[in-house]
Amino acid sequence: MESNQESSSWNAFGGDPRSADDPPTTRLARIEEPVAQPSAPAQGWAGGAQEPSYAAVPPAAEPQPPAPPRRRGRLALLLAAAALLGLVGGVGYGYHVQADEPPTALPPLSQPGLKYPAPLAAGKDPGPLDAAHDHQVKTGGDLRKLLVSVPKGTTKPDFLPGEGGWMSVYEFADNFEDPDYMFQNMLESGYRRTAMTAWTRYAGHAVVVQLIQFHEHESSGAAQYVEDQQSYLPDSDWAGNEGTPVPGSGNARLFIYDSPDVEPGYEPLWEAVAIGRVGDVVMEIHFADTKKVSKKEAMALAKKQLERL
Repeated sequence: MESNQESSSWNAFGGDPRSADDPPTTRLARIEEPVAQPSAPAQGWAGGAQEPSYAAVPPAAEPQPPAPPRRRGRLALLLAAAALLGLVGGVGYGYHVQADEPPTALPPLSQPGLKYPAPLAAGKDPGPLDAAHDHQVKTGGDLRKLLVSVPKGTTKPDFLPGEGGWMSVYEFADNFEDPDYMFQNMLESGYRRTAMTAWTRYAGHAVVVQLIQFHEHESSGAAQYVEDQQSYLPDSDWAGNEGTPVPGSGNARLFIYDSPDVEPGYEPLWEAVAIGRVGDVVMEIHFADTKKVSKKEAMALAKKQLERL
């Protein structure tokens, strides 16, 4: 911006002396300000203009957080199994994402007088955990070896996503309505890999077992994933109940859907899901059937898979 002194100098010469050399789009032209005309007093007032009226302005609504991403539909296996009956529509399993929320600060601890063990002498540091107590010894290798075996008398489909029993983060995120957002969210949550297997017994029946592993950093992506999913499944649009705890686990639950997914002219499709975790590995099992999923069989499979972890 030019100073007032420079503006006065330009006005004395009748304009900006540099404007002739500037491109047409930057030349300055003097703008004559319109002369304000006196307004007539408004009718109904004795000696002045009408006073403005001010309507009450409602307070601005607080911004709402973005809706959590949801799956596009069932896993590919459930869709394929249902397609044998002609049923390819319906809803899928939801997933709450809270990774964008700031962490809740914990209150400071105040416990004076605590006694701590004396520091170890040099060269006396404890050695690594043995295999019986080191969770990473089991889950750090080929995760597919920890999957339950495909039962006898079933068929293992060849239309599963992924390759060789693995599902990449791209394929995992592609099951959601907003794959780009889910892809970024899973990376920020420490997603590492997914091993999966599946089988069918007859048209309309399917079981999909997934082991989803996260890197453990400052926060537990596995714990957050389980918490989000379990908080969503009890809704009436999904399982419609709080689920049943899986014995032997402090966090795993089995959700048997209260009602089937029904399309006119087709067989009903019943669903169930078992989800829990051991350390950094999430167990997620999806069931689909033309009759209500057996709670006894589903619970036995969930317990068996958790024991392998």
